Amino acid sequence: MLILFVSTFCGLGCSLTAVDNLGQIGESLGYPQRMISTFVSLVSIWNYFGRVFSGFVSEKLFLKWKIPRTLMMTFSLILPCIGDLLIAFPFPGSVYIASLLIGFSYGVQLTLLFIIISELFGLKYYSTLFNCGQLASPLGSYILNVRIVGKLYDREALKQLTRRGMTRSMVHELTCIGKDCYRLSFLILAGVNLFGALVSLILVMRTREYYRTDIYKRFRDEMEANEKEVMMMKTIDDASDKKQSS
Repeated sequence: MLILFVSTFCGLGCSLTAVDNLGQIGESLGYPQRMISTFVSLVSIWNYFGRVFSGFVSEKLFLKWKIPRTLMMTFSLILPCIGDLLIAFPFPGSVYIASLLIGFSYGVQLTLLFIIISELFGLKYYSTLFNCGQLASPLGSYILNVRIVGKLYDREALKQLTRRGMTRSMVHELTCIGKDCYRLSFLILAGVNLFGALVSLILVMRTREYYRTDIYKRFRDEMEANEKEVMMMKTIDDASDKKQSS
């Protein structure tokens, strides 16, 4: 669970950070407001496709070739690295591709996280583990967005103010324009995503034998045990009702 938490912290934290900054990224690179709105829409659309893809395709790959779902999680952590690099080293239209990759991988990661938790740990403590997994997302977003990307953006904006001979008190809001505004930030995010992918590979190695077995047998056994328990309780209730009636 700790390995899964760390990889989720890296993956979902980086994706949320990128999504939260898409508006300012578009502004700093000189995109018109209409195009900036398109970036946000693309993230939402491909986030949906990522959720559908991860559930359907991962199930097909597992049933046909016993490919671990954790390996698909690794893939979904490598994919946004490309999107981060497209923002760090932009060219015309690169943010469109980046928003597609980041939105898609975010949907894949979010869906796979909860599937993997249920498959590895069962349903007995699912609600607790579910919320532990969810915690990685806002925690990663806060540290990466507020403590790293936000500070680096402000630092670059202050440099631009100094070059124009102005001070912070002269402007109401810091605004950075140019390719350098997010270059270092997204190089760091690409590195964090790659680190998360490497961590998730540990989970792949630890679970590959498990995914070669019939992982659904445990759930069938649990369902059968629950059905037997219900039938037993019903039999006891019926016997009790007969005694009371007699």
